[in-house]
Amino acid sequence: MAEALPLFPDLLCFSHLRWDFVFQRPQHLMTRFAKQRRVFFFEEPLRDALSPYLEVRKAAGGVRVATPHLPPDFSDDAVRGMLDSFLESEGLARYVIWYYTPMALPFSRHLTPLATAYDCMDELSLFRGAPPLLVELEKELLSRADVVFTGGHSLYEVKRGCHANVHAFPSSVDVAHFARARLPQPEPTDQVRIPHPRLGFFGVLDERFDIDLLRGAAQLRPDWHFVLLGPVAKIDPAALPKGANIHYLGMKKYAELPAYLAGWDVALLLFERNEATRYISPTKTPEYLAAGKPVVSTSIRDVTRPYGAHGLFQIADTPGDFVCAVSAGLCGDPERQLKADRYLSGMSWDRTWVEMKHLLDQCVQRQRARIASARTAGAT
Repeated sequence: MAEALPLFPDLLCFSHLRWDFVFQRPQHLMTRFAKQRRVFFFEEPLRDALSPYLEVRKAAGGVRVATPHLPPDFSDDAVRGMLDSFLESEGLARYVIWYYTPMALPFSRHLTPLATAYDCMDELSLFRGAPPLLVELEKELLSRADVVFTGGHSLYEVKRGCHANVHAFPSSVDVAHFARARLPQPEPTDQVRIPHPRLGFFGVLDERFDIDLLRGAAQLRPDWHFVLLGPVAKIDPAALPKGANIHYLGMKKYAELPAYLAGWDVALLLFERNEATRYISPTKTPEYLAAGKPVVSTSIRDVTRPYGAHGLFQIADTPGDFVCAVSAGLCGDPERQLKADRYLSGMSWDRTWVEMKHLLDQCVQRQRARIASARTAGAT
């Protein structure tokens, strides 16, 4: 008798983002998939070893994380061998593939999954240091994928002409997690002595971060204190503005963020308007609102539409306008928060995951039907 296909096939995810970096979209989705099936999170190779090896560990939520370590001069062929050995050792025979990066194709294109999803959360080709090959590899991935998801509406408008089965899934939110910021709680020790008013930002400080806007706003209002949480990446830390009212507190765990937010008076989205931010849909956008904070953002397209259009955010791009917008936020607006809560009531990572899972399951069902049809034809 032919082997039956599993109800929930294993999921193999290829990601350019490190599992232990910032907790965001991949982690939210993969931990939910892991509640019903085995999930394997295969990271891009690190070229930091004298001889090649594969590091495998079990992360929170049951996800198995695999990280190839290679010498600097090793090719993707070594990763392919690691991957094949890993799949064999884990007994992966019937599985789906979920890509976050086309750069995984050179060592994974030979695989034969039941279905392939491409979750295009950013336009990676516009990021600093993007490999020239990325554009061509994405074209190949789009030709292979059964379903494509985008991280926002502006990115959907770009990708929908490249594939017949594209769906927009903007950043969602765990409302209950960030709503903890509305409750009385002890201050984090590294924030407690920072005076008010406090204006906060959390996220990666990279080429998307508007350094000049921060510098200008901090100079205009030396009595306001700017709190920045997050790692520095792809920029020189020395380029970040310094001042008695600018406080870099470093990277924080996802579980710690509500406690920091609780002590902020206004939350900020300090993104420069450049190529790297043209299509971003920042995860922190609804998270700030769930925390009950007034928000001031630069005019990032997927922020101004819908958040700015609905009056949920103040939008400003110059230091002077930014200071005016923050001043308005400091005055408070109970009606704005009521509108924000109504807007967020229809959002959750659980809901996003269910809808994405349904679309992926449809692809698997079509493959099941093709296999059943082939078996029937073979029997006759």
